[in-house]
Amino acid sequence: MSRITAIVLALVFAGSTSFHSSQLSAQAGGWTTLLDGTTLKGWNIVGNANWEVVDGAVQASRGNGYLVTPMSYGDLQMTVEFWADDDANSGVFIRCSDLKMINANTAYEAQIFDKRPDPTFRTGALTFISKPAAMINAGGKRNIYNITAQGSRLILTLNGMRTVDVQDSTHARGPIALQRTAGIVKFRSVRIRTL
Repeated sequence: MSRITAIVLALVFAGSTSFHSSQLSAQAGGWTTLLDGTTLKGWNIVGNANWEVVDGAVQASRGNGYLVTPMSYGDLQMTVEFWADDDANSGVFIRCSDLKMINANTAYEAQIFDKRPDPTFRTGALTFISKPAAMINAGGKRNIYNITAQGSRLILTLNGMRTVDVQDSTHARGPIALQRTAGIVKFRSVRIRTL
């Protein structure tokens, strides 16, 4: 074996060991990274939105569609880091019950839509379930959603401010979906732990 081959094999082994160690520590804390802004791997594309990796984020600027997890989740806590332009219509859907018709009637939607024509269920709302307790504009800046679903209790916190804390038992379990309908939306990080 040549010296160069030995060095390459050593680097590959060190990298895989490092990756394995970081995975174990993430699992030890209970958190799993579903999206890290560098790949679409692990997500199914539904619809015709032009999802792509750009500058450390997964973004879409055209079309209508979703990134959907192949796994279903029930009780969960998740953090979603996103950026949306002022005209964006997007959302984070949990407990999706019908992947052929993903919407706020077949899942819970943490809304991202500052200029929604009916502002009752604008950014920070749990669409059709609870209007936001505070008016927060997400357009043009980095934002973090914290979403908790435990049994029938649903909590949304946007940029450190609790916007929803409600009881609803309509949807019990299902995949997670990230939406793009209008404007530009970028997701940099999605992390989850089951409760």
